[in-house]
Amino acid sequence: MQGYDYSQAGEYFVTICTKNREHVFGNTEGERTLLNAFGEIVAECWKDLPNHCPCVLTDEFVVMPNHVHGIVVITEPDPVNPVGQGSEPSPTRRYPLSEIVRSFKTFSARRINECRGTPGLSVWQGNYFEHIIRDERALERIREYIISNPERWIGDENNLEQGASEEFASWIKQQGLKSPRLSTNRSIR
Repeated sequence: MQGYDYSQAGEYFVTICTKNREHVFGNTEGERTLLNAFGEIVAECWKDLPNHCPCVLTDEFVVMPNHVHGIVVITEPDPVNPVGQGSEPSPTRRYPLSEIVRSFKTFSARRINECRGTPGLSVWQGNYFEHIIRDERALERIREYIISNPERWIGDENNLEQGASEEFASWIKQQGLKSPRLSTNRSIR
């Protein structure tokens, strides 16, 4: 959203796709995703985000064969412990959503490339979808969307092997949102 401060406290829904929407993280069987080693790395990096970005919590998250959906929560700084110690990051610093996504993409891409022996190879596309979660009702709908994503994989617009559908775009319209906005931060890996 133009002029919005994406470092302020709040909840944000993000979708991040692999480069060329290649199936890198595993496959689906029935209504669940079977992660390979790279998908496991992605899940670990997501869970580890709060350890790298103070004032960040993670909520629902799912790894699909070629994309992830997750909720990032940016919190208020801790007034009790306002200063970091030694090499630890300062807990008073809030990172903007773009920096949080960049960190996640960098950490996971680096580990995946180490595992497959392809240093520097892009894992992620440059952009990502983001949506500001404005109320509890929207939060619950988005959580349900994330949790049930594997069930809908056959018709998912990101499933290029099955013939893409317009389900995600329809969902966005049903939420009363404008068309998906992709971040233009091209430095994100």
